Amino acid sequence: MKINRLQPKLVVVTGAGSGIGRAISLRFAKLGAHVVVSDIDLTTADETVALIQANGDRASSTLLDVTDPDAWERVAADVRATFGVADVLVNNAGLVITGAFLDTTPQSWDRQLGPNLLGVVYGSLVFGRQMAELGRGHIVNIASAASYTPVPGTSAYNVSKAGVRMLTDCLRVELGPKGVSATSICPGLINTNLGNHAETVGIDANLFQDGMGMLDRVRDFVDTLPISPLSPDLVARAAVRGVRFDLDVVPVRTEAWLTYAMYRIAPSVTRGILRQFPVERLEAAGARLLDVLDRTAKPDTASHGRPLVAATTNGHSAFDGGHQ
Repeated sequence: MKINRLQPKLVVVTGAGSGIGRAISLRFAKLGAHVVVSDIDLTTADETVALIQANGDRASSTLLDVTDPDAWERVAADVRATFGVADVLVNNAGLVITGAFLDTTPQSWDRQLGPNLLGVVYGSLVFGRQMAELGRGHIVNIASAASYTPVPGTSAYNVSKAGVRMLTDCLRVELGPKGVSATSICPGLINTNLGNHAETVGIDANLFQDGMGMLDRVRDFVDTLPISPLSPDLVARAAVRGVRFDLDVVPVRTEAWLTYAMYRIAPSVTRGILRQFPVERLEAAGARLLDVLDRTAKPDTASHGRPLVAATTNGHSAFDGGHQ
């Protein structure tokens, strides 16, 4: 660990229309940076900009599909022409696909690795080149505790985030001598909308949506607490800390630190424990838990024998093992 002399004045954040990306944008803007808020949904990016400007801070928005290398080239060129070379790039955009490994199709793997891994590669390439030209800069990659925890049912997501973490190590080795560093942020359970947009393979769709509804109830309860133990701002603070102290890996929350310690000290123990929870067992346990919870809830109508939990979460958040 060392004190980074870089003082971020221009920060680019992907997937910044909500959740972790929005929190990171607000945090860097509060510290005095102009933040370029990028998202595949320009409306939500504009909403983040409005929040930043309402605080008296500076930001602008841009449309970006992180899976499109040409879009990255365009955005990088526009940012440089308008504001100069970015001091910090935060690769946050991503999605999650859940399901057993044997049910995950090649198309699902492409869909998962595109934004989560290749999007990070493309962004690091175009902005990393600009930073290296000036001999300064920092790339923050939002990975996940899943990058070192082989959780059953999310193999594609786990692999994508493990790739991000290794890419960050490679950037530190190759770009470090050029004055550019990189940090992996590895969140545990964080209150984001990642689950709202999750894709499932081989899993009962009704069960999954009911599970999201249950998490929404938990989210509403957490919001009533005097503290925010699952707040995306925890990740935002970690991102700032990662840049300030030039950290390589920053787990976020206790469970992320514990699993990281187990990964470093006794990875076989972690694998042995998780083998006891195959996807089929987790799915069955989830169904039983939902039945118990629904019996204690109001007897609303249901088409499948249980009180109906909203199929969507009405704009609220689900829990993110990693980010966005």
